Amino acid sequence: MDWQGQKRAEMLMQVLLVAAAVAAFLVGYVRGDFQLMLLVYAGGVVLTALVTVPNWPFFNRNPLKWLDAAEAERHPRPQVSAAGVAAGGKKKSGKNK
Repeated sequence: MDWQGQKRAEMLMQVLLVAAAVAAFLVGYVRGDFQLMLLVYAGGVVLTALVTVPNWPFFNRNPLKWLDAAEAERHPRPQVSAAGVAAGGKKKSGKNK
C-alpha cells in the first residue's frame, strides 16, 4: 500500500465507522433494542475491516519509484563526520556570549 493509499484507507475507515455508528443508533432507537444496535454496529466494524485491511488495488494507485541497486551504488549515502558525532551533533552558533 502506498502513502496515498494509507491516507485513503484511514479516511475510508473513519467514514465507514461513523456511518455504522449513526445507522446502529438509529436502528436501535427506532426498534428500542440495544442488542440489535450492537449487532448492527458490529456488522459495520466487520464491513469496515473487510474494506480497509486487505491491500486492494485502489490503495496502490501512486507507487513510489525506488532506485535500483546499480543506481543506488552511484549515489552513496552521506557520511557523518567523526567530529560531529564526538561533539554530540550540535552546531556551534556564530555568536559569542
